[in-house]
Amino acid sequence: MYRIMIVEDDVPLREQLSQILQGYGYSVCVIQDFHKVEEQFEKESPHLVVLDINLPYYDGNYYCKIFRRSSKVPIIITSARNSEMNQILSIELGADDYLVKPFAVELFIAKVNAWIRRTYGDYAAETKGKEEDNQLAVGDLTLDEKGFKLIGKSKTMELSKNEFKLMKVFFQRKREVLTREELLEALWDQSDFVDDNTLTVNITRLRGKLADLGYEGIIKTKRGVGYVFDLD
Repeated sequence: MYRIMIVEDDVPLREQLSQILQGYGYSVCVIQDFHKVEEQFEKESPHLVVLDINLPYYDGNYYCKIFRRSSKVPIIITSARNSEMNQILSIELGADDYLVKPFAVELFIAKVNAWIRRTYGDYAAETKGKEEDNQLAVGDLTLDEKGFKLIGKSKTMELSKNEFKLMKVFFQRKREVLTREELLEALWDQSDFVDDNTLTVNITRLRGKLADLGYEGIIKTKRGVGYVFDLD
């Protein structure tokens, strides 16, 4: 049974999410003592974390950074902060997804199910098999499918799962205009359950890593349509 940790100080919401998750067959642990969030995380070793931003003592972004020091567990941020910059900050600190409050119950459970499936279920096994393939290369930029790494001329950048998926699609379909819908499907299979802003955040983060490697501006925006990857 997969174990979900809920780090949320809004008691009614925490209880609602806990009931929903248990109804879908998940084991749930909730944080009630916010002096011991890190200790509980280490003790429980959850398969996924639902993490609020506005918390007592330290905010969710702080804990996200702390969790990432020792774990690659999927982290879904829940917050009333709806600006793109807040979403970018959380994902830069290691979050995998971001839900803006108030959110639909159906969207919440769809995201939890999707991350569990992709991290531990059939999709994870499929991805593991694909990672044994050869590296992909476009010009002097290489995508390492085994290590989720992007290799430039003199520097290597580690990629998150979402960044890797996006980069692989860009490599496979270089110079093609990819719609936002196509990229959402590449990330989550069913774009109906994905916030459009989440794609924007992941593209922004990926562009930053490419710029750090010396490849600034190679993911171009086609306004009203999507993006094109062109190294030349």
